[in-house]
Amino acid sequence: YAEMYKADNLTGGHVIALGAGYQEATLAALAAFPGGMQMGGGITAENARTYLDAGASHVIVTSYVFQQGQIDWARLDQLIAAVGKERIVLDLSCRSRDGEFWVVTDRWQRFTDVAVNAQTLTQLSAHCAEFLVHGVDVEGMRLGIDSALVEILGAHSPLPVTYAGGARSLADLELVKRIGKGRVDLTIGSALDIFGGDVAYRDVVAWQRG
Repeated sequence: YAEMYKADNLTGGHVIALGAGYQEATLAALAAFPGGMQMGGGITAENARTYLDAGASHVIVTSYVFQQGQIDWARLDQLIAAVGKERIVLDLSCRSRDGEFWVVTDRWQRFTDVAVNAQTLTQLSAHCAEFLVHGVDVEGMRLGIDSALVEILGAHSPLPVTYAGGARSLADLELVKRIGKGRVDLTIGSALDIFGGDVAYRDVVAWQRG
């Protein structure tokens, strides 16, 4: 897959290690597209440099920075000291509760007290290069995107931001472009035919190039 993304010049994809035992596969993917993909899953200040040296353009962090339901500023500072904020993507994946979106950690099961809103996005923008935001309530379900979340990101993110979750058609790509005001990138995964879905990968590449 990494070689295919390289051939199609699709930068900014994600390699996420969902658990232990994926080191060899992870490093192989990063090496296949040096500088083209971001690495997440178990990232710490101690190992982040290893993945960057292996070819990752950025490291993606969530749980390392969000501890006991709050932002651990000391850990974030340690990560910045290790690799520089320009190589850090903060994962603000969130779920809806009581009319707001809240960052969730621990495989998206634990709510933090950090809301995804204008204040949080502005505050954290000084400490990273990009945001990655999964709409967890629709992630992997092919039910369509979380429009309310995309609108928040398009209106308030001071940094490049990628939304993921629920994309099921080329129309969803157009929708994110429109309601995100052209400022929100989109990850589409399980809906693609290369992953068993109905949306042709080649059609998405053509749309992106257009």
